Amino acid sequence: MTNSLNLAPSATITLSPYQNLSQHLKQLRLSHILTHWESIEHQALQEQWSYSRFLLTLCELESIQRHDLRLRRALTEAQLPNAKSFSNFDFDHCPQFNPAPLMQLADDTAWLQRAGNCLIFGPSGVGKTHLAAGLARRMVELGMRAKFFAANALVQDLQYAKLQLQLPALLKKLDRFDLLVLDDLGYVKKSEAETSVLFELIAYRYERKSILITANQPFSQWDSIFSDSMMTVAAVDRLVHHAVILEIKSDSYRRLVASTRSQST
Repeated sequence: MTNSLNLAPSATITLSPYQNLSQHLKQLRLSHILTHWESIEHQALQEQWSYSRFLLTLCELESIQRHDLRLRRALTEAQLPNAKSFSNFDFDHCPQFNPAPLMQLADDTAWLQRAGNCLIFGPSGVGKTHLAAGLARRMVELGMRAKFFAANALVQDLQYAKLQLQLPALLKKLDRFDLLVLDDLGYVKKSEAETSVLFELIAYRYERKSILITANQPFSQWDSIFSDSMMTVAAVDRLVHHAVILEIKSDSYRRLVASTRSQST
């Protein structure tokens, strides 16, 4: 006798349009639309929006949220000093400083696309780091990638990579950033090992990617940074070829704040 099993056909699960929509939004990774479309639909029905306005509102929401997420990630990657932007820089403290060339750089990414450089000179405490961070932040906000380094820390990383025979790989890795900020170049030690890798970085990025440097010393004193005068000339030549050079002449803002605080106590 042959036993036979009568299997009932499997039940077909029918999803509602709302459930189907949610599945499609998940597959398309439209997470912000997925989260908010029902509340926006309710508003659209109440206010009798057109279909196109409803769709536009959803798309704008997704676009804004993605932009904000990208910006947060890019700023985290850039590792800029906290709370330093143009909006909270005290330009009145530097009355002799003309910010127009700096603001022109901040309004457009064309100089990064041309692999231009920016060099900011001035004594300690006048705001060079603040302005460099502000400019780098604006470039990130405009969609470019930037990375902020204390110059001596980056040089140590480059030197270690060279000892490990990994310097070309590290230089290539840094190439993904449209802008490298080297803060306080004057603190780099004058040794052949350190200054040679600094020069290699400058030469590697020349006419390819941009560098923003802050330094206490003018070019005439850069022999205190590089161990060889010919290397100094070659480095300066490459940096200034496509560069905006800014100089801040002012008293130390930090010293002024400290003095004001001590007088008030």
